[in-house]
Amino acid sequence: MSFLRSVGMVFSCFSAVPMPHIEWDEKNMRHMLAAFPLVGVLIGALVWLWTLGANALGVSPILRGAGIALLPLAVSGGIHMDGFADVVDAQASHASPQRKREILKDPHVGAFAVMGVASYLLLLFALACEADVSLVPTVAAVPVVSRCLCGIATLTWPASGGSGMLSALRGASNVRVSRVALVVQLVLAAGFIVFINAVVGATVLACVLLVFLWVRRVSDVQFGGMSGDISGFLLQMLEVVAIAAIVVVGKLVL
Repeated sequence: MSFLRSVGMVFSCFSAVPMPHIEWDEKNMRHMLAAFPLVGVLIGALVWLWTLGANALGVSPILRGAGIALLPLAVSGGIHMDGFADVVDAQASHASPQRKREILKDPHVGAFAVMGVASYLLLLFALACEADVSLVPTVAAVPVVSRCLCGIATLTWPASGGSGMLSALRGASNVRVSRVALVVQLVLAAGFIVFINAVVGATVLACVLLVFLWVRRVSDVQFGGMSGDISGFLLQMLEVVAIAAIVVVGKLVL
């Protein structure tokens, strides 16, 4: 029962899906990170269904691509994009790690954040329009992979402070169980991606690993540790790089 409450809480916190009220306590939060990839499963399923419906109706690649690009944002409620925007703003300051952490906490939106989000969505839309239909199942698996890796990062990377959402999740989580659950889900999602197309799948996994390592360095060097905003930045970067790899390699091998 506590796992089901954790599932409800993770959808309440990291998606725009309406959920019944669940008391916010450590017992109910214990398995939230383990259940985090389930949000990605929902997003991937909706992207896949949207593509099937768009193809059945014969809509243009532009409209199909718009759905692929915007459905994840609509389902997540933009919570991870918010973290992406904050990190872009902080990086543009070229300030000290302490000052960058202060910028992350600033509720105002800077010009660099606006430009960063606009550029991100434009690139994602263009990539989605170019994606080969046969590789859409691979695209649908990307939100699962990104959330598995974000969950692992949240549990393992050094934190920049002792407060905030990340610290609350880490403190309440059953770390051992959550790590195992995240790794198992990551292996299953990775296996699915490779099964769809071995060359594309292997390239995607290599690219997301590089992004994972790069953001780890950004977290340590530029911000002095992991935070909830950096987790959002990691997720968004993982997804756009993975889809870029799917499109580029797909054009070479298909």
